[in-house]
Amino acid sequence: MSKSQKYIKGRGAQSNVPNRFDVNSHEFRDDFLNYCAAEGDDIQESKTVMIDTFPKTIVNKVESPDVGMGYSLNPYQGCEHGCIYCYARNSHEYWGFSPGLDFEQKILVKRNAVELLEKKLRSKKWQATPIVMSGNTDCYQPVEKQLEITRKLLQTFLKYRHPVGIITKNALVLRDLDILEELHNDRLVYVNISITSLQEETRRILEPRTASIKKRLETVEKLSAKGIPVNVMMAPIIPSVNSHEIMPLVKEIANRAALSVGYTIVRLNGAIGGIFTDWINKTMPDRASKVLHQIESVHGGSLNDSRFGTRMKGEGEFAEQVKQQFKIARNLYLKDRERPVLNCDLHEEYKDGQMKLF
Repeated sequence: MSKSQKYIKGRGAQSNVPNRFDVNSHEFRDDFLNYCAAEGDDIQESKTVMIDTFPKTIVNKVESPDVGMGYSLNPYQGCEHGCIYCYARNSHEYWGFSPGLDFEQKILVKRNAVELLEKKLRSKKWQATPIVMSGNTDCYQPVEKQLEITRKLLQTFLKYRHPVGIITKNALVLRDLDILEELHNDRLVYVNISITSLQEETRRILEPRTASIKKRLETVEKLSAKGIPVNVMMAPIIPSVNSHEIMPLVKEIANRAALSVGYTIVRLNGAIGGIFTDWINKTMPDRASKVLHQIESVHGGSLNDSRFGTRMKGEGEFAEQVKQQFKIARNLYLKDRERPVLNCDLHEEYKDGQMKLF
């Protein structure tokens, strides 16, 4: 890391980039920066702030053909995990915040999430189909330990015997093992654990406030031991950062009894391109240019890729190499393992919160 550049420990983004929807923007003048350095003051507030919100709906229809889910549910907007590559950063701009540090420090809490989900599941028009937590930000990010909104949502899915999927980087999911086991008894749940690397140092700078790699591997093992279907997402693959770890990572998660593995290749849409570029020049200056050029090579010469069909997997020689590595890894370590289809047949009998007798 360059000694001339200050790195904010415990955060992914290193600055608050301007919100594209704001008429006005601001920048720090050199005289102000020099004054802060001389006084030992922080340039920006470092604390995480929770902001209560009360949305009108909670279940979102996913229109993208590249994402393997039909509906998603996010109890929180913004994510303290601080993953530098996170595509959800751009969505924070719609709330009037920066996709940089604001995304990690200003967390919107949907206080009425449980009531909204219950209303949705009781609707006569609603037909059961898996709802995935979280399609945008992690439902088990640090604040969940205190608020337990995700736990209450799982209790609601169980009450109405409705299928649910989970995506998380946090071992906190094990806290709710009692509910997950009950859901699993009726084939109503699967869990996606995101593991981007086997190297703790890589994890620490890529995903600064997530669970350690050791904890995540233990989570895969403990969930699998209870029979709960676990898929591991190696997402995203970043050239020359974690792209060399595909085979050993798939072998490791197979040894922990995961049923399947998926992947995406990093894409840096909107403001994320600038945020990521600033970050990699501070954390990996020796290979920053190489990594950025390799990312461009899989997305038609750009860091940004919004094309359906290619944006998640990329194209070109590097993308093909990644694809083939995963094909070989699955054949070697995950052959004949299948994730069961979730049960959508029970919900209609439990729409009133209890099984219909007549």
